[in-house]
Amino acid sequence: MSGASARERFPLSARIVVAVVLGILAARVLGPRAAALGNVGMLVIRVLKALATPLILFAVLDAFARTEIPGRQAVRLFGLSSLNALVAIVLGLGVSHTIHAGARWQGHLDELLGPAHAAASARPHEGAAPTLDPLTNLGRMIPESVVEPFVKNQVISAVLIAVALGVALRSLKRASDPALASAIATWESFAHGGLALFSGVLHGVVKLVPFAVFAVVASVVSRTGVGVFAALGPFLATVLLGLFLHAVVWYGVLVSVAARRSPLAFFSGAADAALTALSCGSSLATLPITLRCLQDKLKVSPASARLAACVGTNLNHDGIILYEAAAAIFVTQALGAHLTISQQVTVALSSVMAGIGIAGVPEAGLITLPLVLGAAGVSDATVTAVVPLLLPIDWLVGRGRAATNVLSDMAVATVLDRWESKSSG
Repeated sequence: MSGASARERFPLSARIVVAVVLGILAARVLGPRAAALGNVGMLVIRVLKALATPLILFAVLDAFARTEIPGRQAVRLFGLSSLNALVAIVLGLGVSHTIHAGARWQGHLDELLGPAHAAASARPHEGAAPTLDPLTNLGRMIPESVVEPFVKNQVISAVLIAVALGVALRSLKRASDPALASAIATWESFAHGGLALFSGVLHGVVKLVPFAVFAVVASVVSRTGVGVFAALGPFLATVLLGLFLHAVVWYGVLVSVAARRSPLAFFSGAADAALTALSCGSSLATLPITLRCLQDKLKVSPASARLAACVGTNLNHDGIILYEAAAAIFVTQALGAHLTISQQVTVALSSVMAGIGIAGVPEAGLITLPLVLGAAGVSDATVTAVVPLLLPIDWLVGRGRAATNVLSDMAVATVLDRWESKSSG
């Protein structure tokens, strides 16, 4: 059996489920001795967090270097994607505050971190005083040096640097200066190679995630028992409800109002792609089915279909944005903390930036979640303890995220096609 076919038969989600079961069994067998395994398991999550920020930088740079979008269509695509992201954030935060799932985990995190770290590490750090002044908040996003975002894992600042470099690179390309042609090609190769390099490293680290889950689960169960996982039920319900409202209700309204098409006809035409995404958990792997459904069933022009599904996939990551905003609220509620409006705006921006920057990277939600939790003010010790515990339900949530992202591409393509036909008609 080849390595590829083995991964298809035994995907990461299945390995995580097995790791959870083995971790519970190890806790039963080893008893209190299993508590020491937690420190080993948390190392993998720390490595993921360390590598994610440079990966996002190279991903954004590579997107600028390789993607060409017509001006008018670019504005429309960006506007629709921004609107969808805003709705995803509002739903993620709104549903989380309504259900208040994190309250059921209050008190558990002190047990997970252990007495030595609980008092010092468990509560979110406040950092600078919260403010609603946009200039002050913008000033905090602009780093004092180009290396600061990568030292402190500040995803918003890292993306701003990547966008600035990407815009400058595109300007140089348009100038068509023969003297700079070689240098521009070198930068493009550097961006593409850097993305491939960090993606390869992260792909290897992701393979270790089941071992991290095994170690953390064994440690947690040995201290608190299996009851801690029962509290994940309300969080799972929160995320799935948010994804349903966004994918079915919001996209239905968007298609009906902006594209003047029946929502039932849209979802009927999109069903094959959405179900494929649900089954494989990847919007990227679903791309051929997405394009076929757009062109054959929804009768969207090839240009609009490719623009939204191929180019727009860098922007249409509503499922990841909603999930990570909800996860940040869940964890801070579990800590008994209250995020100010300013802090929630930071979480929302971090979710959007991470979703854009990580486009097309496998296990994107897993890789960027530690960064978003860090933006919420959650300490490193808490992040590394919590993230492995969220993974047992991530295999199901991941499929919902993928289906939402696919439907986002298709809804945007349908609306763009309507607007383009009106402009040319």
